[in-house]
Amino acid sequence: MNGTVLVRAPSRRLAEGIVTHIQRTPVDVALARRQHGAYADALTACDWIVQQAPPAEDCPDSVFVEDTVVVCGDLAVLARPGAPARRAEVAGVAGVLRSLGLRTAQIQEPGTLDGGDVLQAGPMVYVGRGGRTNAAGVRQLRALLAPLGRTVIAVPLRNVLHLKSAVTALPDGTFLLAPRLVPAELFPAVRPVGEESGCHVVPLGADQVLIAASAPRTAELLDDVGFSPVVVDISEFEKLEGCVTCLSVLLPAR
Repeated sequence: MNGTVLVRAPSRRLAEGIVTHIQRTPVDVALARRQHGAYADALTACDWIVQQAPPAEDCPDSVFVEDTVVVCGDLAVLARPGAPARRAEVAGVAGVLRSLGLRTAQIQEPGTLDGGDVLQAGPMVYVGRGGRTNAAGVRQLRALLAPLGRTVIAVPLRNVLHLKSAVTALPDGTFLLAPRLVPAELFPAVRPVGEESGCHVVPLGADQVLIAASAPRTAELLDDVGFSPVVVDISEFEKLEGCVTCLSVLLPAR
């Protein structure tokens, strides 16, 4: 097994989720639940143990569980989401992480930090500085991760919700990135991507890489450079600016 992956079922109020940079369109909650089940099944098929976080039915965005925490080694840094309505999502996730044996720390006021703004690539930790994560949140995360040998680099965002909506890292050390959304010069070995949904992928171990069905050209690129794309349809979550990264938190086996 590769490790444990944390997910959270969609809330009955999913269709009320926050939309910031795109136009709101109707969300089919029943379809979203089926897609979420298929997403979890894909993780299981890739040798991950799926751990369900407690439901948060009154939190429309709670399915985007990545935003609640940043896990680095045995430390879980509990986020303080930039959208106040999302802060109630954190407590249930914290309990699960502690039950799995992780140490916890908490981003404190006035800091705000969304987990979707944090991209880890070896000892480097890139943090999106934008609408959801502020400078105080970046400073607190830097202080918490420094003892673990991590270097935190702040990245300014342009018209995108989270850093990992615009750039993610592949296992070969390259970065899939949308140059119009983040400064490409802050990242080594960039692979520019034309499909925005192709910018956010999840390495699942070995050569497997999770990617949205809405990015077929990027999936072809990944296949061409020697990876095995694991394609999932997350169309209902994309209507809420969601992506494959924000629907889970990977806890690799230690």
